[in-house]
Amino acid sequence: MGKVTGFLEFERQEETYQAPAERKHHYKEFVMRLDDKAAKVQGARCMDCGIPFCNNGCPVNNIIPDWNDLVFKGDWRTALDTLHSTNNFPEFTGRICPAPCEAACTLGFNDDPVGIKSIEHFIIDKGWESGWVVPMPPKHKTGKKVAVVGAGPAGMAAAQQLARAGHEVTVFEKNDRIGGLMRYGIPDFKMEKSHIDRRVEQMKAEGVTFRTGVFVGDKKPDPRIADYSKETISAKQLMADFDAVVISGGAEQPRDLPVPGRELKGVHFAMEFLPLQNKVNAGDKVIDQIMATGKNVVVIGGGDTGSDCVGTSNRHGATAVTQFELLPQPPETENKPLVWPYWPTKLRTSSSHEEGCERDWSVGTKRFEGSNGKVEKLIGARLEWKDGKMSEVPNSEFEIKADLVLLAMGFVSPVASVLEAFGVEKDQRSNARASTEGENAYKTSVNKVFAAGDMRRGQSLVVWAIREGRQCARAVDEFLMGSTELPR
Repeated sequence: MGKVTGFLEFERQEETYQAPAERKHHYKEFVMRLDDKAAKVQGARCMDCGIPFCNNGCPVNNIIPDWNDLVFKGDWRTALDTLHSTNNFPEFTGRICPAPCEAACTLGFNDDPVGIKSIEHFIIDKGWESGWVVPMPPKHKTGKKVAVVGAGPAGMAAAQQLARAGHEVTVFEKNDRIGGLMRYGIPDFKMEKSHIDRRVEQMKAEGVTFRTGVFVGDKKPDPRIADYSKETISAKQLMADFDAVVISGGAEQPRDLPVPGRELKGVHFAMEFLPLQNKVNAGDKVIDQIMATGKNVVVIGGGDTGSDCVGTSNRHGATAVTQFELLPQPPETENKPLVWPYWPTKLRTSSSHEEGCERDWSVGTKRFEGSNGKVEKLIGARLEWKDGKMSEVPNSEFEIKADLVLLAMGFVSPVASVLEAFGVEKDQRSNARASTEGENAYKTSVNKVFAAGDMRRGQSLVVWAIREGRQCARAVDEFLMGSTELPR
């Protein structure tokens, strides 16, 4: 693939970023994509490795060597078609995917891996700019009706695939806009929401109907998690009106931190904080927005959501931002012979961290303290990890100023009310129980109700959601028609 000797001749070229001092003053994307020449050079680095582990490293099984070769040859249009054959929304993954494909790259075993994510970003942006991304309505209608509950990446992928198979698809979304956690969880500076909007327009032209502001279920969940609509449709009604139902909501139940002082004002879940700024960026008027301006911010949780809180706090103009992680600090570089081609544990510094943040590991939170009902400081302690178990280091207690505490410790499960409304069986992690293989793939315990994405597998990546949405669509199509031509 690519140029036979390209991996020996060319070095990996990273996408360039706008300087931190400049990008902290706005919420626009700041990653500069590769130009035509640089993309060809990076495509040339894809070696004829024999077994492309990148394909299996990618959850949607992108045919990566093929479109790398096409980019090297300058055949952008065919590269786009090849990319779209496995991924409905490469503009999402080309921006926010952590790129497990690059961790699996054969060249990456003893050199810098091929810049697969940057090439994907280049291909899809080139396709949109050239007018090659167009609606693909079905040639024939089946007369079957499918309801998709949840308009995140899993629901969007399932809906698009099912519409292209000829089914009448209606997507129900509780929020006022389509996109799920991509819309109201991921900051605009990582992915501007216009990318979602133009896909929605494409899908409408393909026959998908979107109904926003509609909560499906009998009992609305905790209003702290999101801004839920007043309109409600029962699960019973959906099952009566549609031939099949796909439940594809996100894992929105956040992990809490039940320590003394949790009730103080100023201690919030990340998903109470992040969506409000996205709403403001969209032009909405937000009452009582949680702001980090002029505050000492402490983010608890070292993952992507915590990083998003850091970046947003910096843009608010926080006085200081500190991020704590319960686990030990990972090594700066992975042991490739030990972990390749699997996703390695290593220190990862995000663009938000580069904008200004103090990070600390092996830290436990003991309590929050404050006055007049407002948080003022966090009391923590150092932790020691041995044989996978943690213990507090004696005499290691410390305190830090905290005017705003953001809990970003992950999500434990989907909101229970939706699953309970449909009466589907749950697994041990409170997700919808459904396998991914065999004749019962993606089927729940309730007839004609399917589950995909976070609703089935728990908190995960956008790329995994797209995979599950596509595979679930195939299972639904086969259920409705007896056979299917949709790709798995």
